[in-house]
Amino acid sequence: MSSPRRACPVCTRQIAVVGGRFARHDPPGRRSGLDLVSCPGSRRIAPLLATEPSLFPADQPPSTGQQALF
Repeated sequence: MSSPRRACPVCTRQIAVVGGRFARHDPPGRRSGLDLVSCPGSRRIAPLLATEPSLFPADQPPSTGQQALF
């Protein structure tokens, strides 16, 4: 299963969010030399989403009790 992706607040790339933090990533563009440089947005706390995903559609409330099998 893949991690949800959101835009990094610094470089605006779509980055995976793992454990409420942006995953470590390199800034866009070519690297200078062989040094690995992380984007300043790496490992920052990701803001919460405005709406949480729901299990049921908004127009259909969850059913009460167990449904009949047959």
